[in-house]
Amino acid sequence: PCFMPVGTAGAVKTMSPRELRQVGAQMLLSNTYHLMLRPGMEIIKKAGGLHKFMSWDGPILTDSGGYQVFSLAARRVITEEGVHFRSHIDGSACFLGPEETMRTQETLGADMITTLDECTPYPCEHDKVRRSLETTLRWERKCRELHAEAELFRQNNRIGRGTGVPPVKNHGQDAHATRRALFGIVQGGVYEDLRKRSVEALLEIGFDGYAIGGLSVGEPINQMYDIAEFAASLLPGEKARYLMGVGKPADIVECVARGIDMFDCVLPTRNARNGKAFTPGGAINVRSATYKDDFSPIQPDCDCYACRNFTRAYIRHLLNIDEILALRLLTTHNLRFYFQLMKRLRLAIAEGKLDEVRREFGSPFLSPRR
Repeated sequence: PCFMPVGTAGAVKTMSPRELRQVGAQMLLSNTYHLMLRPGMEIIKKAGGLHKFMSWDGPILTDSGGYQVFSLAARRVITEEGVHFRSHIDGSACFLGPEETMRTQETLGADMITTLDECTPYPCEHDKVRRSLETTLRWERKCRELHAEAELFRQNNRIGRGTGVPPVKNHGQDAHATRRALFGIVQGGVYEDLRKRSVEALLEIGFDGYAIGGLSVGEPINQMYDIAEFAASLLPGEKARYLMGVGKPADIVECVARGIDMFDCVLPTRNARNGKAFTPGGAINVRSATYKDDFSPIQPDCDCYACRNFTRAYIRHLLNIDEILALRLLTTHNLRFYFQLMKRLRLAIAEGKLDEVRREFGSPFLSPRR
């Protein structure tokens, strides 16, 4: 399993690419919707793609923007062609359909890209989720067609001969780039029959990897586990299974046990900016007066820069004077905590000791059902 820090608009908050490498980051997630609005595709195109623009030499996965549009429920209108919405920045009219999201992700030059989907809220009636899913599947088929067209265009340019296939307006900055993996997104709310319908359709279309979306949107935690496990059990084991937007360390541990390979979440960086640090015993609020004269590191056995050089008391002091260094140190520690957790999970899987990690994180489930 692996974890991707979230660099929504082309940066992981408070961290430089070099610092991300130092704490163990291998790949990042960025968001199509936000980058489409700011700085806009013309700027990123001129920069030579997102990797060059943000000076990151590792893989990047881009979210299609569907979830962000979901969060703009009061400003959106969904049609067969795509989603009409208003920018959260200036209220201007915008449109995102399969062609727009694929063109944008091609321009960004991401290594892994995702299909356009509609994320339904919780709770949501079965019939409404069913109708939403059918629209999503039509969008995903179109995204797959456009992606195949773009890949053929790049392949023919790599081997130095022309192609009669017209480009999808923009095939990205580098026609010689290696192949981009396309992830289909499993939707269907909390309904197993709809999740099954989604998986069957996506397998028929064929994708390089599969994401499970529409969870962690308010449903009970056990229901989230059950649906994630159910969907993962239907997906091919030889392809990556990515649970979108999940997060908490205990949730990651449980979902790894249920067959999930990839995760992303804003929690380690967002919690850091709120003064909270992750530890094996749970998250602590470093702003608390408890730590005003605590001269121990955040986590004594952590090898990150923050823990090797600074104390809880000092970081609390920085928080109290609104010194940005505090946020940088806490982000450094929280990300390192996540990457060390993923490393431990990989080792536990290899040694057959995954249940030991689950018990440590307070799992009430001694083993997955399947």
